[in-house]
Amino acid sequence: MHEELENFERNHVWDLVEPPPNCRPIGTKWVFKNKRGEDGMVVRNKARLPGVSSKEGIDYEETFAPVACLEAIRILLAFAASKGFKLQQMDVKSAFPTGFIEEEVYVRQPPGFESARFPDRVYKLRKALYGPKQAPRAWYARLKSFLLKSGFVMGSVDKTLFLLSRDGDTTIVRIYVDDIIFGGSSHALVSSFAEQMSREFEMSLMGELQFFVGLQIKQGLEGTFVHQAKYTRDIRKKFNMGDSKPMTTPMSTNTALDADEDGEAVDQKKFRGMIGSLLYLTATRPDIQFAVCLCARYQASPRTSHRQAVKHIFRYLKFTPELGLWYSSGSSLFLREFSDADHAGCRIDRKSTSGTCQLLGTSLVSWSSRKQASVSLSTTKRLPLVAFARLLWTKATLSDFGLRFGKIPLLVDSTSAISVAKNPVLHSRTKHIDVRFHFLRDHYEKGDIDLVHVASENQLANIFTKPLEFGTFVRLRGELGVIGWRCVDNALIKGEIENQWIGLIALLV
Repeated sequence: MHEELENFERNHVWDLVEPPPNCRPIGTKWVFKNKRGEDGMVVRNKARLPGVSSKEGIDYEETFAPVACLEAIRILLAFAASKGFKLQQMDVKSAFPTGFIEEEVYVRQPPGFESARFPDRVYKLRKALYGPKQAPRAWYARLKSFLLKSGFVMGSVDKTLFLLSRDGDTTIVRIYVDDIIFGGSSHALVSSFAEQMSREFEMSLMGELQFFVGLQIKQGLEGTFVHQAKYTRDIRKKFNMGDSKPMTTPMSTNTALDADEDGEAVDQKKFRGMIGSLLYLTATRPDIQFAVCLCARYQASPRTSHRQAVKHIFRYLKFTPELGLWYSSGSSLFLREFSDADHAGCRIDRKSTSGTCQLLGTSLVSWSSRKQASVSLSTTKRLPLVAFARLLWTKATLSDFGLRFGKIPLLVDSTSAISVAKNPVLHSRTKHIDVRFHFLRDHYEKGDIDLVHVASENQLANIFTKPLEFGTFVRLRGELGVIGWRCVDNALIKGEIENQWIGLIALLV
């Protein structure tokens, strides 16, 4: 608590003043948190003093600050692995109180630290506190200004991406609130950036990227492994599924969920908690994406059958607790997308379930499984527009990294969908398809994508549209780069041993 207040004094966050007429100061509240590492051990004790608005407080306008999405983080991890450089991380200590605010804001004195001499005075903020909506915006503006003055260029579509190119080398910086990932092809440039940040801000937890927003990251010469093994153990323990019987797939092929209105109702709060926990796990576990999203459709009125399906997923996690994404250093930087749909698969409204996945070489960087907004009258309407828009975003993001693509292959197993996109004569038969779906054909004509037919057994997006039998499921899971930690550990150890031998031979020579 004293350290937090000392940071305020050092950064000139506020001034103790007499409250002006009609002043409505917001309150403050101490919040305590233990920051843990990937092994679950406490690495830092934190005390925060956020502003707490109340009915008497100021009516803030809606504000926001850009935050890196998980797809953006995975793209950076895959790119760094293929280029052979390791990413670093840094944490800005008391980041929000370094950002300037434009509004006139007053806060009450912090609990337990009221002035004995001036108990009625309030603090006038010069800089932001944690809590008010101005705080993220103010911090982002301060950091953005510093990076731009330092020669960085902001990404064209991703405002959390900053790049610095010098003499053929590039330094990449990715922002997630006050956590920063950075790396590059030049050790000198990366070290220079770290020193600049340390001079401008008070930093902590600087070093190789290992644990970030709940993701455990292991970087080696052979590639990068991203997983959530610790989180998996935590949620199984939280929901009392630690001693459950393991299952080999997240959902049985004969599972047919519906509203089950005659079934027994279950605790909605706990059911939603289980779904929410599993949804975050899908950040590195695409193998459970379809099963979790299917169960999530019944959160409004969960029944016993729905809870059993969710428990089935937890039992599968016991069978595969350490699976994660493998980004090989030998992967090419070739972008492609697979798209599929389970036609009229929903038993309630007969809407189709679309599944897509994007791969950068062999590295899976984005995927989705969602029910379509309208009923499809034929299998022609099988290409989800949202996923294609995400593909264009990925292409633009990678162009900031210096990668240029021609036609991006969009692999589908629906010949009718390909025919509609390529042959304008067939459009007279497809007026039942909403006009917005012809957006795909326009980009095909512009040369942005190339629709390519793929055999159904090789359609990787199939895993995101329906339950699969064990053999097919395991095969597609492996082709997506979802593997176990033991396999990765052996590859990383082998790479480190080979590197040590190379160094020893060079020394002897």
